[in-house]
Amino acid sequence: MIDRDRLANAYARELETFAVAHPRSQAAYASATHLFGQVPMTWMNKLATGFPLYLDRAQGHTVHCIDGHEYLDLALGDTGAMAGHSPEPTVRAVRRRLEELGGITTMMPTEDAEWVGAELTRRFGAARWSFSLTATDANRWAIRLVRALTGRPKILVNPYCYHGTVDESLIVVDSDGHGIDRPGNVGAPVDVTLTSRAAEFNDLAMLERELAHGDVAAVLMEPALTNIGIVLPEPGYLEGVRELTRAYGTLLINDETHTFSAGPGGATAAWGLEPDVVVVGKAIGGGIPSGAYGLSEDLAARALARTDLDLVDMGGVGGTLAGNPLSVAAMRATLGEVLTDEAFAGMTARAERFAAGVDAVITRHDLPWSVSRLGARAEYRFARPAPRNGTESAAAADGPLEDYLHVFLVNRGIMLTPFHNMALMSPTTTDEDVDRHTAVFEEAVASVL
Repeated sequence: MIDRDRLANAYARELETFAVAHPRSQAAYASATHLFGQVPMTWMNKLATGFPLYLDRAQGHTVHCIDGHEYLDLALGDTGAMAGHSPEPTVRAVRRRLEELGGITTMMPTEDAEWVGAELTRRFGAARWSFSLTATDANRWAIRLVRALTGRPKILVNPYCYHGTVDESLIVVDSDGHGIDRPGNVGAPVDVTLTSRAAEFNDLAMLERELAHGDVAAVLMEPALTNIGIVLPEPGYLEGVRELTRAYGTLLINDETHTFSAGPGGATAAWGLEPDVVVVGKAIGGGIPSGAYGLSEDLAARALARTDLDLVDMGGVGGTLAGNPLSVAAMRATLGEVLTDEAFAGMTARAERFAAGVDAVITRHDLPWSVSRLGARAEYRFARPAPRNGTESAAAADGPLEDYLHVFLVNRGIMLTPFHNMALMSPTTTDEDVDRHTAVFEEAVASVL
């Protein structure tokens, strides 16, 4: 069992160690008085160390801070850099567009776009693709389309799902299973129950209860929950979701932004899923802002046949910078030369090794913890068995312990995703990197028992 007094004392020592080792980062943070929250984007304040590390440079799966320290990066920009930092083929393609061809954003298509669309079809199955700069926008635009095509007002999601900052997704359920605002939902435009319904992940009975109202345009879901810890689907659950959505005339949107880690075509291809819409973002551009949504052949035909829908000008679907030549060039290079089928095989093998190492530590110390893996992504949880839905996963959180593990690891040169205990493998991550984490993780665990 964790000794809470030892944990508190050890955390205080690690914080002091971190502060002593990072005076430049601390000074930079203190002087950032013109930034809201002292950081470029407020999520960067989600940290266990008191102030953020400031980036100097990054390459592959290695990051250097301005204080001169090197880190094994298992966070990888919370999936945005799953291809590794500045992968050479992506950099080469971006440089060619910037320095040789010119035209960063032009509101004109390039031939690269069709190549990317065809490659996404090969991977995910969706027949017709449109590009954005973020998966949040891709989700928003897909939501507008499915509402227009079904004539229904609501979107159903799973509590504690991750779909970026989409308003409709910020809903959880209370103890009676009824929808309520997700904690921390800032400035909601309307009561979230006016736009959304919620059903727990892995609960087909709750899903059917909500679909039976007849007002759900689409189920928007991750094939596995990822941002509240990895919550994997139970056998038959995803097949049941597809059967129920079809039975109730509801469309199905798979958001693969994080579950892309499951393989070259995400969970959709790995598990043989048949969504009507696929959304993907973050990693597909190798770090250059990129996102996309893909429609099935049937759904695309239905949308294009609706002459009453404004899909060209001000219909709320699309954006000036979306599909720009730079972003599309980055997607082509990343998908074609970096996040290849072969790369995923190696990344998945590293994640398997990571999970096995963590599980061995948990077993040796007889801890009531678990580790879950989704392709190239793995995460340890302070619960055993692993939570089966988002609400259980949220309840299993242990803030003080999580903070301690994060600062302990970073003080020894290893970065995990700051939002939870997720480790992501890049194409360049090695077995030695994984084993290094296992050794430091065991050291951290032993220090608080």
